[in-house]
Amino acid sequence: MMIIKKYFPETNAEQLEMFEKLILLYTEWNSKINIISRKDIENLAIHHILHSLAIAKVIRFRKGSSILDVGTGGGLPGIPLAILFPESNFHLIDCIGKKITVVEAIIHALNLKNVSAQKIRAEELHASYDFIISRAVTRLPEFYEWVNTKISKKQINERLNGIIYLKGGDLTEELAGINRKYKVYDIIDFFEEDYFETKKVIYIY
Repeated sequence: MMIIKKYFPETNAEQLEMFEKLILLYTEWNSKINIISRKDIENLAIHHILHSLAIAKVIRFRKGSSILDVGTGGGLPGIPLAILFPESNFHLIDCIGKKITVVEAIIHALNLKNVSAQKIRAEELHASYDFIISRAVTRLPEFYEWVNTKISKKQINERLNGIIYLKGGDLTEELAGINRKYKVYDIIDFFEEDYFETKKVIYIY
């Protein structure tokens, strides 16, 4: 996990060990349930774990922050961020039960106390969070409609509460359909690997 230490030098030995274990867990589970493209599993550290952590280059969640990960799949970006921010609380949801089964098993194996997982659609949730995160589950206008009423009014972070979304390509048309302020960050400005050339973090607030 030198790639994590390279970009997040503040990570301690326990966190690095958890990231190492996370790779082993994903590799093991992916052989049973296809949560990550089989042809991409060897790129897990960069394409999935480091990509998830790009959110941490845009915001450092403060102690007690509540974060909802919508369409988490196998626990991305929520689990890597939960390792990095152990004093923040993460709720990971997905509508596919077998994926939540994997997420719960990984949470248990890593003994993560700040993460919960649930099989539910975002539209069915009746709770509010400081931030809502996701990794390209749908077009941004649709995602915004699912979650915009679930953003807490109470502020505890330096950045205003909102949505933090990982997606690639030209998002001009999608962002035009959202009537809120936003900022777009090119991940290549944070990580030098070629994979991130077209990847972005979108912060809507």
